[in-house]
Amino acid sequence: MFKKIVSSLLVTVMAGSMLMGCGSEKAEQSTQENEKEETAEAEETEIQVFIAASLNTVMTELAKMYNEEHPEVKITYNADSSGTLMTQIEEGYECDIFFSAAQKQMDQLEQDELLVDDTRANVVNNQVVVVTLKDSGTKVTGLEDIGNAGSIALAGGSVPVGKYTRQAMVNLGMLNAAEDVSAISTKEISDALGGVEISEQDNVSKVLTAVAEGSCEVGTTYYSDTYGYEDELVILEKVSYDLTGNVIYPIARVKNDEADDAQAKAAEDFLKFILSDQAKAVFDSYYFDTDVE
Repeated sequence: MFKKIVSSLLVTVMAGSMLMGCGSEKAEQSTQENEKEETAEAEETEIQVFIAASLNTVMTELAKMYNEEHPEVKITYNADSSGTLMTQIEEGYECDIFFSAAQKQMDQLEQDELLVDDTRANVVNNQVVVVTLKDSGTKVTGLEDIGNAGSIALAGGSVPVGKYTRQAMVNLGMLNAAEDVSAISTKEISDALGGVEISEQDNVSKVLTAVAEGSCEVGTTYYSDTYGYEDELVILEKVSYDLTGNVIYPIARVKNDEADDAQAKAAEDFLKFILSDQAKAVFDSYYFDTDVE
């Protein structure tokens, strides 16, 4: 009788263990399935990041670094002049993050209440430089005598580097003062420089290309844009901040009503990465100045 009771108990215990094991296995399978579902959902997450053209190279590098830890997030860049990008955002283009080459465009979007509150931050400083192709034989030594060039590549006034260049020219007495220096036309600049040929470009990358390909003798671009062109270009002058003012690049999240929770979370996380010490070291290596407030 005792043996029968013990046997019965053992069977009960074994059955219970089997049930618990099955339950545990099912729970584990359920957890794995949930994780797969979350991963599958995350893999479809895509964020739209609008960046000033001068950020294209460094931000491509940073996206690769970020994707090493977050392969589930697809980062799509729209690189152009900050003025063009601002207009696109105002017109309703889908955008999660805006990284501008100047404060003016970010100020406007903030005034229009198109930025996510408390996400704006200054990331880097840059510097305007006068460049020419190696062995160009130019007589130009810097901005002050840039009129000695046969041709100049210059960004339009709505492009930050074009505005900073105009501001420096005003401060040097090369151009008449204006309430808004970005409104100074290319023709006015050409006339002030004695009729020199000026090829107006709609973003800083195109200015650099015009000089690097030899279609213009000199041009004004950013120091960071000369990264990778060290063997092709000569920097004739780094224009003083006293003349241009600081060239601060602000970043912020943009209100995106089309974004789901996963997309919004990815945008928030990528912005944190751009502001991290890890990203700061990369900006430094690409000739940006990260010592900003």
